Amino acid sequence: MPEIKMIVCCKQVPDPEAPPVVFKVDSATNKVTLPPDVKPVIGQYDEFAMEAALKIKDKAGGKITILSLGNKLIRDVVKKTLAVGGDELILLEDEAFEESDSWSTVYALAMAIKKIGDYDLIFCGRQSSDWDAGQVGLGIAEILEIPAITLARKVELVDGKVKVERVIPDGYEVIEVGLPALITVTSELGSLRYAALKGIMVAAKKQPIIWKPTDIGIEPSQVGAAGRRVKLAELFQPVKEAKCEVIEGETSAEAGANLAIKLREAKII
Repeated sequence: MPEIKMIVCCKQVPDPEAPPVVFKVDSATNKVTLPPDVKPVIGQYDEFAMEAALKIKDKAGGKITILSLGNKLIRDVVKKTLAVGGDELILLEDEAFEESDSWSTVYALAMAIKKIGDYDLIFCGRQSSDWDAGQVGLGIAEILEIPAITLARKVELVDGKVKVERVIPDGYEVIEVGLPALITVTSELGSLRYAALKGIMVAAKKQPIIWKPTDIGIEPSQVGAAGRRVKLAELFQPVKEAKCEVIEGETSAEAGANLAIKLREAKII
């Protein structure tokens, strides 16, 4: 079988492990602000997608190209994908890509993949770690007109096809599909491996390829905030309220009876 060519879409996001209290919403601009000590990371589901590609490379060889979109991307963050075993890093990096919604992200990534041209498998996380929309992978597959399998927990190549164990509510199902195809990966596949010292040193020497909108054949007005199809009406932090009522009685039995009455009044029992 010829060398398998894989593309992994990875997104730089605010660290989802940061305490919720540090996330502040500016209601005037509908944006989230973070203190400088909260550093960005590769989204956790995108890391699972990267691990899926690496597992295939371990067994069958091949080339892994990482594709990331944004502006002012932190090199030490996005280069993690090279340190663990990726071969090439392409950054769609320009201020025109800022404030994308799912559509403008999908469109830019799909056009970049068309420019890459030669690929067998595309991996995405099942959803991003910031907006959790879960739309980008399927959107890319739709534009490229290739089959897509979601929620993969295991991916392997068998006789020139890709075989996927797909998570369903009561277990998993096995799907086989021809190449090229797009796979979205979930946490059951396993965490991304640690980078070895040799990999870190190799990554430090590699320079990413930078593409602007015009490099992928589109106008700045078609991506980022200008290309959005969704209007964000309001962004807010939900208010969680709780009330506690102590049910008393002269005896334990009476307290239990009083509790039962309250639960019936609330139509809980």
